[in-house]
Amino acid sequence: MAASEDMSSLFPIFILSVLGLVVVPWTLYRISTAASSKGKNLHCRCSECLRSPKYQTSLLKRIGRVSTFSNVTLVLMWIIMAFLVYYIRASTQENKVFEPFSILGLQSGATDADIKKAYRKLSILYHPDKNPDPEANKYFVDYISKAYQALTDKVARENYEKYGHPDGRQGMQMGIALPSFLLNIQGAASGAILLGLVGLGILLPLMIAVVYLSRSSKYTGNYVMHQTLMNYYHFMKQSLAPSKVLEVLVKAQEYLEMPVRRSDDEPLQKLFLVVRSELNLDPKNLKQEQAKFWKGHPALIKTELLLLAQLTREASSVPVGLRADFQQVLRLTPRLLEELMKMAVAARNAEGHGWLRPALGVMELSQSITQAVPLSARKASGASAPADGVSPFLQLPHFSESVVKKIGRKKVRTFQELRDMSAEDRRELLIAAGGFSEDEAKDVEAVLEIVPNINLDVVCETEGEEGVQAGDIVTLKAWITLQRPNGLVAAHPHAPYFPYPKDEHYWLLLADTQANSVWVSQRVTFTDETAALSAASKTIQESLEGTGADDTEVAKAVRDAVEKVKSGSRLVMAKFQAPVEGIYNLTAFCLSDTWIGVDRKVNIKLKVLKRSRAGTRVGLAGEETPLLEEDEEDEDADADADYDEDYESEYSDDEEEGEASKGKSKGKKAGKSTDSLEKNDGGSLSDGSD
Repeated sequence: MAASEDMSSLFPIFILSVLGLVVVPWTLYRISTAASSKGKNLHCRCSECLRSPKYQTSLLKRIGRVSTFSNVTLVLMWIIMAFLVYYIRASTQENKVFEPFSILGLQSGATDADIKKAYRKLSILYHPDKNPDPEANKYFVDYISKAYQALTDKVARENYEKYGHPDGRQGMQMGIALPSFLLNIQGAASGAILLGLVGLGILLPLMIAVVYLSRSSKYTGNYVMHQTLMNYYHFMKQSLAPSKVLEVLVKAQEYLEMPVRRSDDEPLQKLFLVVRSELNLDPKNLKQEQAKFWKGHPALIKTELLLLAQLTREASSVPVGLRADFQQVLRLTPRLLEELMKMAVAARNAEGHGWLRPALGVMELSQSITQAVPLSARKASGASAPADGVSPFLQLPHFSESVVKKIGRKKVRTFQELRDMSAEDRRELLIAAGGFSEDEAKDVEAVLEIVPNINLDVVCETEGEEGVQAGDIVTLKAWITLQRPNGLVAAHPHAPYFPYPKDEHYWLLLADTQANSVWVSQRVTFTDETAALSAASKTIQESLEGTGADDTEVAKAVRDAVEKVKSGSRLVMAKFQAPVEGIYNLTAFCLSDTWIGVDRKVNIKLKVLKRSRAGTRVGLAGEETPLLEEDEEDEDADADADYDEDYESEYSDDEEEGEASKGKSKGKKAGKSTDSLEKNDGGSLSDGSD
């Protein structure tokens, strides 16, 4: 083709190249993501979960999952690229070596007579006098005439033999990657087009960036408003009872900005009557309590009632006009609870310690909302009843409080006792005592197959030293192991009443229950094995290299860590500064934000020695002792005056010990001049006491 046509094809080639740089990597990423999500079905297979709308696989829902904005955009970009390829192929011709014999349809070495004969035949077909088509005229002038001239004219023949073209040496052509019509526009139209290009290419992206930055400045990296974090930090109290955590949760700015319509008044009144039993209103002053409740902020009242509808499994009682708000409230709840947990364990004193009691309350609320179990169900109903009440049973399908009482008469009073039974004994118990059908008993087994077992192995030590002295940097090393009867590590929990898919997360806390303080906190997930492998390998390698271990020891330790991670363990390492001299009764908690009754804890006695004046350690005389002591759980449960006892946390026995015991633990000094902690021979650290 001509030079102008070659230049006009540069713009489509440029656009095709730019699109290819974006579309190809994006497509590969989406394919790899889709491939990694296939395989084993990670959600519960009980009948309740299969009926849950979030797991329905109807044709319309499948189409909706595929036809997301991202996928549609990707397909459209591939269509545009295909069109550009077709356009470029149709509008350009590949540069070919000039071959006059081939153009005239002759073999190399043809005679002059054959050349003239072939030229006359082609002239009849393409000469302007014979064929008025402009393309035919173009082909005749650019190819046929030049081919004949190259083979008959002496000068042209010499140019062809030297340079491969009858016109002599061909110069290199340069083009601009813009559409040809933009290069040919003159006058006022060119100015208008220039302004349009400036607007689309500069002003529009700038406006989009300004709007995005103005909105994103209101949010954190977890898509939670900064104002929400300020509200949570302000309303979080050290003695906040678990039943009061809900009142803090609803004070999120996202909920405050939720519209409250006049048409919502009557539906909210009806919903109030349904969930009133969970509001902890004083029955002696019921009217005054109700009046006080309705004087609150309308958005907070609305949000609290909707969350109580979730907790009491009364989603079907939510009026139609509030269904969209109900879905929005639950969609925001998981990440708001995560930020609320961070506010509970945030540093509140000079030592950088957070608060334990509200942190436990946040986790209990998260579990209850996910499983749709009322907070009142966590209250122990008797001296022999489990600390967390009947709530663990209620997360199982077809269970109710009456069923729990029936199986309790058969000496199965705790959730762990039910789990420890064999499948056959459990089936017989549920059918005979609970009145379950075969299908209902199978549903219970399907859920128990994915309920996790958590083991916690904790070590505290000072790197390169024996024992802990005041002011030392102590390293906490914890292996959290998750096992399920079905062999899976990552799985979606059984949560048929929660309308959105939810991943399991766990929180590791190292806390002083007597002082109500959290020393170390970290969120743990089991869904991303690749990230866990990388983090564990790097942590182990850096830790051992700092102690001077050789390459063989480091490689072996890294291999062991990788095997542990692949088998369902996660490594948590954190550092904290040792407090003043004394003995501290600490507890390591592993708390689930999803399951009720699977949390684990390990009691640890930390002995901190007085700092040596010269900075040296006081050593042992030929005796070595480990750094941890696992202690039996304290049974004393003196009531705390600041603690709201409308119901007790499952950890209340550890949280409410007397002030006298607290003073002794903090002020007690070591009887011997040892520089280590003592470990009780009575148990393993990996077996947490519930």
